[in-house]
Amino acid sequence: MRRIHARRRTAAAAAWITSLTSVAAITGLLSGSVAAAAPVRPAQEVKPVPAAGQQSKSAPGSLMTTAQCRAVWGFDCYNALQYRQAYNLNPLYKAGVTGKGRTIVIVDPFGSPTIQKDLDVYSTRFGIKSTHVDVVKWGNVPRFDPSDADQLGWAGETTLDVEMAHAVAPDAHIVLAETGVGRIGDGTTGLREVMDAEKSLIDRGVGDVISQSWGVAENNFPGFGKGDYSSIQNLRYAFKDAAKHGVTVTDASGDSGPTDTTSNGQTTYPYRVNAWPTDDPLVVSVGGTQLHLDANGNRTAPDSVYNDHGASGGGQSHVFARPSYQNGVAGNHRSTPDVSMSAALKGGGWVYSSYDPKRVGWEVYVGTSEASPLFAGIVALADQVAGHRLGDIHKALYSLYAKSSSNPSTGIVDVKDGTNNSYAGVTGYTAVKGYDMATGVGTIDAARFVPALAKAG
Repeated sequence: MRRIHARRRTAAAAAWITSLTSVAAITGLLSGSVAAAAPVRPAQEVKPVPAAGQQSKSAPGSLMTTAQCRAVWGFDCYNALQYRQAYNLNPLYKAGVTGKGRTIVIVDPFGSPTIQKDLDVYSTRFGIKSTHVDVVKWGNVPRFDPSDADQLGWAGETTLDVEMAHAVAPDAHIVLAETGVGRIGDGTTGLREVMDAEKSLIDRGVGDVISQSWGVAENNFPGFGKGDYSSIQNLRYAFKDAAKHGVTVTDASGDSGPTDTTSNGQTTYPYRVNAWPTDDPLVVSVGGTQLHLDANGNRTAPDSVYNDHGASGGGQSHVFARPSYQNGVAGNHRSTPDVSMSAALKGGGWVYSSYDPKRVGWEVYVGTSEASPLFAGIVALADQVAGHRLGDIHKALYSLYAKSSSNPSTGIVDVKDGTNNSYAGVTGYTAVKGYDMATGVGTIDAARFVPALAKAG
C-alpha cells in the first residue's frame, strides 16, 4: 500500500506493500506530474511504502459520489455500501452472517496510532456498526512519527487493511499486530519479525484469518540466482503453523502485473517474476479486478482485470512446484493469483484516516492491498457459516472452481476481459474463460460463494 502509486510494490528494495495512493497523487500521476515513489534505500536497507492507495483530487476531508469522482478525476470511486451490493453481501447480512465470532488478524509494520478512531468514523459514515481493534505490538515498535515517510506509508496500509476487512465482515473481531521493523525487502530482519508475530498469534489461538498486503520478489532473496531457495523456505514456518492450526492466510498478489520490483527499489524486472509470500502454496493469493458500478453498487458491465497505473500481480513461481490443488489448472509451478477482488484505480475505494495531521479526511485507495483484506473478510463470513475455521481453503476453492462453469451456485464468477501487462512493458497474461494468471479463478458472488465455501471446506 503505497501512497499513490497504484500498487507497485513499494519503493524499497523489493518489498511492496500494496496499494494506497492518494488521488491527489493519482491526479498528478494522470497528468504526468507525479514523481516515482518515495525515497529508496539500498537493497539491504529497504523500507517499503504502502503501495497503491489514492486520495481524491480534492483535499482530504471530502467524500464524493461516484458521479462527482468521474466529473473531477475522470474515473469512478466506490464506497463500502457499493462494494456490499457489488459482491452480493446484503443477503448474507440479512441472514445474520456478519463475521460474528470470527477474528481477522492484520500484520503491518508500525501500524497506525489512530486506527480505532478512523475505523469508527468510517463505520459511522456508512451506517456500519464499528468493532474494537485490539492492537498487539511485536518487537520494538517506535513511537509514531508523522514526519517519517515509511511510518506514514505503513499507517496508510494499515488503515486500508482494517477498513476493507471491516466493510465486508462488520462483526468480525480485528486484531492488528504492529511490528517494529519496516524493512522487509532484504528477506531477513523485517520479514522474520512479521513471521514471528504471526506464529506467536497462531500458537496462542488468536485469529481465524490473517490478511497480508506486502511481498518481496523471489529474485531478491539471497541465493536465488544460484538456485538456492533456502532463504525463502526458512521463512515459511508461520504459514506451516497456520495450516496446522486451521488458520487461513491471504496475501495481495502485487501491483506490477507479471513482474516486480528489483533490489534497488526503483525499477521493475524487465521480464516475468513472482513474489513471496503471495506465491507460497499455503497462502491464498488475491489478485485485482476493476469493478464497473452505478451509484447503488449494481454492475453496469462485467468485472475486468485491474490494469491502470498498476496491474494485478500474477504468474508462475520459480521456487514452488505446482501444488496438487492446481493440478489440471496450472503449469508445472505454483501459479498466482488464486482469486481476485476490487483493486483498480478506476473504481478505487474510499478510506478515512487521520494519522497524518496534514492529511486528515477521506481518500481513495487502490491496489491489491485492497483486495486481500476484502477477501479475508469473505473467509471470515464463511468461517461463521461453517461454525469453525476453514484453514487452508485452496482445495475447497479449486473444487468449487471445477464445478463453476456449469454450476453458478458455487459463487465463483469468471473474469474474461483484460490483461495484466505491466506499465513497464512486460507482457503479462490475458483473462480467459477459466483459470488465468491475471485473476485466478475469477471473482465471487458472496451470497453463493460463502455458503458453498463453508460447505466445501
